[in-house]
Amino acid sequence: MTGTLGRENVLKTAVAAAAALLIAVPASAQQAARVVETTFESPSLAGNLEGNSTQRSVVVVTPPGYDENPDKRYPVVYFLHGYWMPVDVQQEGFRIDEAVQASSEAGHDFIMVMPDGFSKLRGGFYSSGPVVGDYESMVADDLVTWVDANYRTLADPASRGLAGHSMGGYGTIRIAMHRPGIFSSIYMMSACCLPPAEMTPELAQMIEGMTDEDVASAEFFQLAGVSTAATWSPDPTADNALKIDTGLREDGTIDPLVNQRLAANAPVVLVPQFLPELNSLEAFAMDIGDQDFLLEGNAQFRAELDRFGVEYDFELYEGDHGNRIRERIRTEVLPFFAEHLDAQ
Repeated sequence: MTGTLGRENVLKTAVAAAAALLIAVPASAQQAARVVETTFESPSLAGNLEGNSTQRSVVVVTPPGYDENPDKRYPVVYFLHGYWMPVDVQQEGFRIDEAVQASSEAGHDFIMVMPDGFSKLRGGFYSSGPVVGDYESMVADDLVTWVDANYRTLADPASRGLAGHSMGGYGTIRIAMHRPGIFSSIYMMSACCLPPAEMTPELAQMIEGMTDEDVASAEFFQLAGVSTAATWSPDPTADNALKIDTGLREDGTIDPLVNQRLAANAPVVLVPQFLPELNSLEAFAMDIGDQDFLLEGNAQFRAELDRFGVEYDFELYEGDHGNRIRERIRTEVLPFFAEHLDAQ
């Protein structure tokens, strides 16, 4: 009889201990950085002629402890991916959750957000136009509003940073210039498209005859110039299928207005027009690998920043266009924002 009561008491003690443990550690406890791949609605993209969806994919990473700290709010780093691949493939390469995890372990918690900048021509260059759509406002307005409404953010520019790689590096500086007061600090990685692009007779002739089948089979460098032309030199009335104003004349020359439009979207050209916006940034950094094919364009941009006295941090590191980006998001980008963004 005594033995049975003893076993019952042991069992009750074990059950009580287990119940106490459940209370102490909620079932929803988040032990590591969590990746959520979801969608948000972007009204800014409505009506674009390429048919790019307003329903956008997005990767959101919350830091360890997010679930069990319901009163805590977090600074947010928005990361803009590069050309060619959609956001889920970019996440496979970048693994931004690793950066969020490492930053948390170093004592700095962030929410990190990477939206889908993909388009029919494989990239909207975070720009605005009737053919591609308004990807600039997709980020600066629709995405930021959605993130602040659905996650526990510190919804203030002082706690909001913007970074990006390649096409995303271009998008970072473009949005910083055009949409001040949303992001307080920026970090450009191996940015593309800084000097003016050029419409040549050869490119114009290719665009004029291009079909959807040609787009589907095109290679990276072949299609990139077409995509930027659709973004920065659109023409809803054009005879070509891509609705691009090529400026091609009957004598084989190019209408100067087309290349003027392209230049009007080049940060190298825009620097003196946006000095107040650039100088208002809390922090501004850029980097590039010493073997990157975009090295010269980045040097031209930096020369203009220097000419007009814009303060920024720069690092030339050993690497090419993409081989160290995953690593540097973890070791350079998030530590930069840890230093410059306000946290709770």
